[in-house]
Amino acid sequence: MSDAELVLRSTRVITPEGTRAASVAVSAGKITAVLGYDAEVPSGARLEDLGDDVLLPGLVDTHVHVNDPGRTEWEGFWTATRAAAAGGITTLVDMPLNSLPPTTTVDNLRTKQDVAADKAHIDVGFWGGALPGNVKDLRPLHEAGVFGFKAFLSPSGVDEFPHLDQDRLAQSLAEIASFGGLLIVHAEDPHHLDAAPQQGGPRYADFLASRPRDAEDTAIAQLIAQAKRLHARVHVLHLSSSDALPLIAEAKREGVRITVETCPHYLTLTAEEVPDGASEFKCCPPIRESANQDLLWQALADGTIDCVVTDHSPSTADLKTDDFATAWGGISGLQLSLAAVWTQARRRGHTLEDVVRWMSARTAELVGLDARKGAIEPGRDADFAVLAPDETFTVDPAALQHRNRVTAYAGKTLYGVVRSTWLRGERIVADGEFTDPKGRLLTRTS
Repeated sequence: MSDAELVLRSTRVITPEGTRAASVAVSAGKITAVLGYDAEVPSGARLEDLGDDVLLPGLVDTHVHVNDPGRTEWEGFWTATRAAAAGGITTLVDMPLNSLPPTTTVDNLRTKQDVAADKAHIDVGFWGGALPGNVKDLRPLHEAGVFGFKAFLSPSGVDEFPHLDQDRLAQSLAEIASFGGLLIVHAEDPHHLDAAPQQGGPRYADFLASRPRDAEDTAIAQLIAQAKRLHARVHVLHLSSSDALPLIAEAKREGVRITVETCPHYLTLTAEEVPDGASEFKCCPPIRESANQDLLWQALADGTIDCVVTDHSPSTADLKTDDFATAWGGISGLQLSLAAVWTQARRRGHTLEDVVRWMSARTAELVGLDARKGAIEPGRDADFAVLAPDETFTVDPAALQHRNRVTAYAGKTLYGVVRSTWLRGERIVADGEFTDPKGRLLTRTS
């Protein structure tokens, strides 16, 4: 490591081969070597001795609604990427809806990139959108570098992003398969949702009944059938229904090209604990019962579920009314995702290596960034989080960095304090102090 500019040393470095005491050499923003703990530091290199704090690869969050431009009062690239950095996330991929315009044409992608360029504290990539009328735009968006395409199978909640029925899903999926792209899907069946009781009001039990598991299960079964017929690559977003797990496991055994994510709120919060009127807990699909949660954890452990992402979906506080039918659905979790998942994972006997696999390695692989992100090994970007895994903190909304400081985690005590976050060998946040934005805009081909 004679050319190293920086060496980070820790008694606990999480590498693809396991956790060990090591010195990690960095030059020109890349990891150049992972050496023994006592390796000699070159005379020109700066040593950062992290002691017993854990050095782990920066997290890669592939499901974030930044809402910028157009609904910037809901979030924005400046605030979202600060929240991500504070939580140990060094790369995010922005969803194509809730911004105006949505990312459904190349021109709209360029608009969003222009807005993000000087506001990103971490690296940012973009999903495209698949709508009923934009099949002709999918290949140009792919060639412009989006990481894949988001589609809804039921109403999205915003008029400018309509959902696909089964025929239009087939049209979009066939086009995406023709150039080897990826379709990521909000899988709830609209017919099952329409047939469910729609009570409205503040009772969480009524809201839960309005988004039944069979809506997810049916939509996932339909998606599997389409992917199998078209030999297409698909990804199920924010899985909440454990009843769909046997369908997914069987599809994987049959060679269907399907991956699946779930979210921290499904893994750490339960329907039983949601107070009536507390719409900070509202999301679609919904947070379900504790027995359902246990099965999601089992599916993570056995690989049926591939990864964990936030689905950070904020809004202004006034949209979080006490009526679950009309309140905006979405949970803001960027800054807290690592701590929330780690708190529950350690209780269930999982390791930090497991958490890194679910929230960094596999998410990087999902979007094709695994040559650059998601692991501490030579050749990867020098993106790191430094974590004190045994320290706790109590969530104070006033300490959060996202724009509207509404959170379902308020008052919860969580394990895992992020000491600092590093992007390409530069410390971008430490102890609540941020540098100027240093993030880059990523494309599938760059």
